[in-house]
Amino acid sequence: MIKPVQLPSPWRDARLTVVVPTYNEAGNLPTLVERLLALPLPGLRILVADDNSPDGTGDVADKLAIEHPDRIEVVHRAGKEGLGRAYVDGMTRAIEGGAEYVAQMDADLSHPPEALPGMLGALVSTQASVVIGSRYVPGGELDENWPLYRRALSGWANLYVHTLLRVRIRDLTAGFKIWKADALRDIDLNRVQSNGYSFQVEMHYLATKLGHTILEVPIRFEERRDGISKMTTATKVESALMPFRLRSKHRNITR
Repeated sequence: MIKPVQLPSPWRDARLTVVVPTYNEAGNLPTLVERLLALPLPGLRILVADDNSPDGTGDVADKLAIEHPDRIEVVHRAGKEGLGRAYVDGMTRAIEGGAEYVAQMDADLSHPPEALPGMLGALVSTQASVVIGSRYVPGGELDENWPLYRRALSGWANLYVHTLLRVRIRDLTAGFKIWKADALRDIDLNRVQSNGYSFQVEMHYLATKLGHTILEVPIRFEERRDGISKMTTATKVESALMPFRLRSKHRNITR
């Protein structure tokens, strides 16, 4: 586990909301919350967007919110509507709640929370619009236990999207990021149509088309600790078709 960077004031006091979509993550969420709240970021808040998980993740989130009423908010959604919809909902609420920066990360402990202070420091110091915790820049790593087929799928997906969209990001499917709230307002989350993992690609594409600066910093990506992957055949099909839809839908996008 990496040691969190100690940021100087006022950077460490920034209003940062971490949006965590959940579906059947009851076993992972308490550990993730514990690690997030231990970070030297007093302005950090957590927004859990739960899609009515049948394993009781929503109840676990509610108990954590009771224990930390000033730092955790829970949004109970009607059902499993997809990762993209959960992020749009959570990010919109974070901005409305006054967040200066909005982070997004998975609940399965594959993204190291301890990297967030360094990512926030990189974002503030470079004036970038978004910082990506990247697996595929120099210094980035993949857990040795990550299945070979997942490695191949991830590598192929990045090559495929690069070829079609010409976006200069090495980890186009990355889900660990910090955004400036102003950048999200400029992108306008109402424009985002993706439901599944292609949400990540659409957000990167929109940011690029609108001229935002995107920075990638290396992280170590871990295999999930508990539960199973939410990747389905329908998700893979949507992800394969999305680049064609993006080129058509957002071809003439302007501020």
